[in-house]
Amino acid sequence: MRSDKHKKKRRKWPKVLGILFLLLLLGGGAYAYSIYHSLNQAVDTMHSPIERDKSDLREKEVQFSDKEPFSVLLLGVDERKNDKGRSDSMIVLTVNPDKKSVKMLSIPRDTLTDIIGKGTRDKINHAYAFGGVEMAMDTVENLVDIPIDYFVQINMEGFKDIVDAVGGVTVNNDINFSYEGYTFPKGELELGGKKALAFSRMRYDDPRGDFGRQLRQREVIQAVIREGASVSSLWNYDNIFDALGNNVKTNLKFEEMVDIQKHYKSASKDIEQIQIKTGEGTKIDGIYYYVIPDEELTEIQDTLKEHMELK
Repeated sequence: MRSDKHKKKRRKWPKVLGILFLLLLLGGGAYAYSIYHSLNQAVDTMHSPIERDKSDLREKEVQFSDKEPFSVLLLGVDERKNDKGRSDSMIVLTVNPDKKSVKMLSIPRDTLTDIIGKGTRDKINHAYAFGGVEMAMDTVENLVDIPIDYFVQINMEGFKDIVDAVGGVTVNNDINFSYEGYTFPKGELELGGKKALAFSRMRYDDPRGDFGRQLRQREVIQAVIREGASVSSLWNYDNIFDALGNNVKTNLKFEEMVDIQKHYKSASKDIEQIQIKTGEGTKIDGIYYYVIPDEELTEIQDTLKEHMELK
């Protein structure tokens, strides 16, 4: 079996910070209207239109009211001072409400591929540095051969503000390591913003490399979703929305997020994470790349196409 299913409630919608975390906060009891109003303002701040209106693989835009399958590219971008940054993590999500399922593909940042719009072959995470969100979407679309409809971008440098806004997070750490002046023993850990950022960044001392870091990033963001969706966080929703507005960008509009919540909620019942099994690292001209064999890449493409009802 190529993938592992995550059916536990605490596992649902990992990393969909720009979509689910916001929508989970819509039910606010006595504060519902105030939260809804603040959420609307936060989404307006996050909304970042791009020149790429729709995928070249689409004849028309996705109609959420018709429950059409769609995809999202999740970008964790490391934007440091005086540096445009690179996509620290890239995840493709396909959502199919009729099948009541979501498929997730984490793309290793060092994956060797054609950079669309640049005319070169390079590490896939360089696409963002070369041409921003549009080039990243085009490059990922070319790799997986399905339409990439939307993006959600998280500024990893400011992610610590989101963690602090929800009052910190609790994660399970599966290896002992130290990084950026912090020590992370194996087991359950309570992390503030700066420590959570360091926890999610380490990869060179992890024998699993980028895959280990992806696991820790998923742990942190799942924890943020859990904390952000808790009743106690409603008392701090202004700080949460401010942190989201300052650090999350998406081409999804507020009304589109509401439509996703209305028409696609059932898809969260079955999250399937596609694992790359046979890829391997290699050096070309002294530079490390991760290479996915053509046969496996074709299988991944076929799986995603079938899920999006393109086959």
